[in-house]
Amino acid sequence: MQSSLELRGAAVRGEIPFPREPRLLSLMVFAEAMMPCLWLIPGLLVFGLAGAIEIQVPDDPVVALFGRDATLCCSFSPDANFSLDKLSLIWQLTDTKRLVHSFSGGQDQLADQGGGYVNRTALFYDQLPQGNVSLLLRRVQISDEGSFTCFVRVQDYSSAAVMLQVAASYSKPNLNLEPNKNLKPGDLVTVTCLTFRGYPEAIVLWQDGQGNNFTENVTTSQVANEEGLFDVQSVLRVVLEPTSTYSCLVRNPVLQEETQASVTITGQHLTFPAVALWVTIALAICLLGLLGALAYVCRKKIRQSCKEEEENAGSGYLSAYSNFSDMPCSWERPTQLAKAWRIRMRMEKNPRQLCSL
Repeated sequence: MQSSLELRGAAVRGEIPFPREPRLLSLMVFAEAMMPCLWLIPGLLVFGLAGAIEIQVPDDPVVALFGRDATLCCSFSPDANFSLDKLSLIWQLTDTKRLVHSFSGGQDQLADQGGGYVNRTALFYDQLPQGNVSLLLRRVQISDEGSFTCFVRVQDYSSAAVMLQVAASYSKPNLNLEPNKNLKPGDLVTVTCLTFRGYPEAIVLWQDGQGNNFTENVTTSQVANEEGLFDVQSVLRVVLEPTSTYSCLVRNPVLQEETQASVTITGQHLTFPAVALWVTIALAICLLGLLGALAYVCRKKIRQSCKEEEENAGSGYLSAYSNFSDMPCSWERPTQLAKAWRIRMRMEKNPRQLCSL
């Protein structure tokens, strides 16, 4: 069969007559020109049918707690004559295409399932006829975080991606103070804040008693353990004031949780430590004891000295007038005689009474 161009050339050369109807020749030329594009028509039909199933997935990431179960929501609206035998469902990782769960022919097809998801996935089988093709992921791990793609095929197919965000709450912070004794205003102290097993990385803030943030001399480190959870250590170095309060705030940006711990150091403990107080009291007692002993010794010495002087004075007076006849003869002699007699009599009875004369 000759093409329209060959026929037209033959007619021009006079080998065959021109068609009686020029319109027929024009249609033949158009048909031949369109031949290279005819292979696109089946493709246009396929893409026109593709995406006919409308899949609903959440716009926001699904937040799952570490170690708990999570549901990755995916659904469509089936036709009235929908049958599970016609449903093919695949859940896979968006980036690596690793198979997470597969369902077709009315049952699970898990021969090619990724090893990390064995015995951890399931569908809501009683809700499949209503178009609920959500995936149940058990015992969520940090490595599960990422994008999952839901493929659904009945007569046509469609797909959509669901983002999974893993989170874990941080423990209540513990505060340690170094040094923790014999402190006074002006000392440089180190306050350490420790919190454990959280995810994702925490936001750590230090504040004083008035709620002002410390922005300098703060060092924070966050290290992931074998499970992928973070252990946080934050260190604050600050010069101590008479009364100081330091607070460590730990925030989880995904869960919007905040936990904190505070330590307050009062001026009493800083200005006069307990050990110094007892040492001062002991020194004061010893000093009072020494003063008391010294006063007793001095008093005893003074009394003894006084006694010796009085005894010496009395003995000299009596020895001078031991013989009454030796007293001078004058008008004072009777008085002196009586005085000497009294002194002698008292000394014989009680020599200690000499000091009272």
